[in-house]
Amino acid sequence: MTITKLVFPTLSYTGWGATSELLSEVEKYKPNHILCITDQILMDIGLVDKVTKPIAQEGYKISFFTDVQPEPSLQCGQNLVDYAKEGGFDLVIGLGGGSTLDLAKLAAVLAVHEGQVSDYLNLTGSKKVTKKGLPKILIPTTSGTGSEVTNISVLSLESTKDVVTNDLLLADVAIIDPELTLSVPPRVTAATGVDALTHAVEAYLSVDASETSDGLAIQAVRLIGRSLRAAVNNGSDQEARNDMGMGSYIAGLAFFNAGVGGVHALAYPLGGQFHIAHGESNAVLLPYVMGYIRSSSEERMAHLYYVLTGENQLTKLEASKEFVSYLSKLVKDVGIPQTLQGFDIPKTAIDSLTEDAYKQTRLLARSPMPLLEQDIRNIYTAAFEGVIPSK
Repeated sequence: MTITKLVFPTLSYTGWGATSELLSEVEKYKPNHILCITDQILMDIGLVDKVTKPIAQEGYKISFFTDVQPEPSLQCGQNLVDYAKEGGFDLVIGLGGGSTLDLAKLAAVLAVHEGQVSDYLNLTGSKKVTKKGLPKILIPTTSGTGSEVTNISVLSLESTKDVVTNDLLLADVAIIDPELTLSVPPRVTAATGVDALTHAVEAYLSVDASETSDGLAIQAVRLIGRSLRAAVNNGSDQEARNDMGMGSYIAGLAFFNAGVGGVHALAYPLGGQFHIAHGESNAVLLPYVMGYIRSSSEERMAHLYYVLTGENQLTKLEASKEFVSYLSKLVKDVGIPQTLQGFDIPKTAIDSLTEDAYKQTRLLARSPMPLLEQDIRNIYTAAFEGVIPSK
């Protein structure tokens, strides 16, 4: 018998139209000056105005920070934290994709801390987060990252990524409204959707999985598996969008409590070195990592195949292999390149990718199969050549 630690955000609202709860939550804090962190595209299409208009109509002062970027750099994070420190804010709203929400968490917490953002990085920082910071309300506009329910802020460095992580980064309020995802284009829907599926799959296979995270992961796989293709092919499909919104949220809860593993460890350097979107980095690697570690998780992969397809007539060996094939076909069906070559990554980069991925000890520790440096190199090579490995 083991003891499992479970951590969840204080409060979540989920469901179509859930942003209607935002004003009542803002009123609880009686803020004098709100910082809304979002991106310029959402400003331009009117989504930010739609969400924040009820707050402005009540007379609350809101400043908007839109100088964010996908896969935000350390400097981007530092610029935002400096802005938050100087602005006299007392409430932060993050409205956008995973990168925006990560930055919102970072700004809310480090606005009340000394030093630079680099001082708090997981791999190289020397300082610890000790203060809760400003209250934060997080509202995702994509279905994929789960950032609204995790304690992590991911930043891109010169060749890889690092994180600031602490439970004090958790949202005070998370609002998951699938209606906000209707305008997300197909390729982003695909990338973020496979990202969410990866969260659920890796959480289910994690060495830190529990009965609770298992239940969350399985339901997320079920929701995403039945709806991702439909959401990509028809962005106005409300049922598919709702499934993806709930699936992403639940997958976030699963992986926050169980962790993710080798796929994410190998995906970080793809983003750091070649600036590939995080969801696409996970997607291209997912079948190759799963193929490589399949023998360590045969029973669990077989069960995931059953969840995805309802097929229960195969042996565990057969079903686990079919699961890997299913993932490969899904990535292809939603239009994401299936090899590293498809992203114009040269074979000569495999050594540097391997070196950076091997440093991701926080993530590699959760893999059900220990991945040594040569294992990582083998997976990258397979992903370059387009041949699903088996060990």
